[in-house]
Amino acid sequence: MGMEKQLVFDLPVRPALGREAFLVSDANALAIGMVDRWQSWPEGKLLVTGAEGAGKTHLACVFAEQSGGQMITPAQLDAATDTCATVVEDLHQLHQSGPNAERALFHLHNRLREARLPLMMTGRGQIKDWGLSLPDLISRLEGATTIALDQPDDALIAGMLVKQFDDRQLQATPDLVSFLVTRIDRSGGAVRDIVDRLDKAALTKHRKLNRALAVDVLGGAFDGA
Repeated sequence: MGMEKQLVFDLPVRPALGREAFLVSDANALAIGMVDRWQSWPEGKLLVTGAEGAGKTHLACVFAEQSGGQMITPAQLDAATDTCATVVEDLHQLHQSGPNAERALFHLHNRLREARLPLMMTGRGQIKDWGLSLPDLISRLEGATTIALDQPDDALIAGMLVKQFDDRQLQATPDLVSFLVTRIDRSGGAVRDIVDRLDKAALTKHRKLNRALAVDVLGGAFDGA
C-alpha cells in the first residue's frame, strides 16, 4: 500500500549563532554595538531586554564567543563559576527557580565585579514585572546599562526569514521572502513558525517552496495579493 504523504522527520535545526550570522538593522544596531564593545561596559554589565524571539540569545552567544564566557540560566546559578565572563539568560524566570536564586545572582554579580569580569543578562519585559523581592539585587539590575531590542523592522524580518531557511538548508526565493515579510507577525517566533510550517508542507505535499505554497499555508487569505 502506497503512502499518501511523505513522512516528516523532526530533524534538529542547527541555527548559526556566531557574530557573522547576526543580522543587523536599525532595530538592533545599538545592542550589537554594545556587545561588540563589551570591554568598555559601564560597571562591567549589560542587561538586554526584548520579546521572545527578538534576538537576545543570539546576542548572548556573540558575547560569550567574543569574551570566552559561560552562558547559564537561573536554574544553574548555584553551580556557576566566577572565573570568566558570564551571561545569565531569562531573568524574567528567576523567581521560578526557588528562593535562593535571587541571592545567588546577587552574589555572582558581586564576585564578577570584584574580579573585573563582565556580566551580560537577558530577560523579557521590564525588571519591575519579574516578581523579584531582593532589594539589593533589584538595585544592581537597575544600575546596569539596559538596552531594549525594538520590534523587528522589514529588513530584519526579511533577514531572519532567509536565515531560518538557511538553517534548514532550504532555498527561499526573494519573491517568497518579500511576500512573507508583510504577512506575518513582527517577531522571531512568527518567523520560526512560518518557516517550520512551510518546510513541513513542502515535504508532506510534495510541493516546491514558493509563494503559492505560502498562500496555501497562510490559509489563502492573501491569494492574488
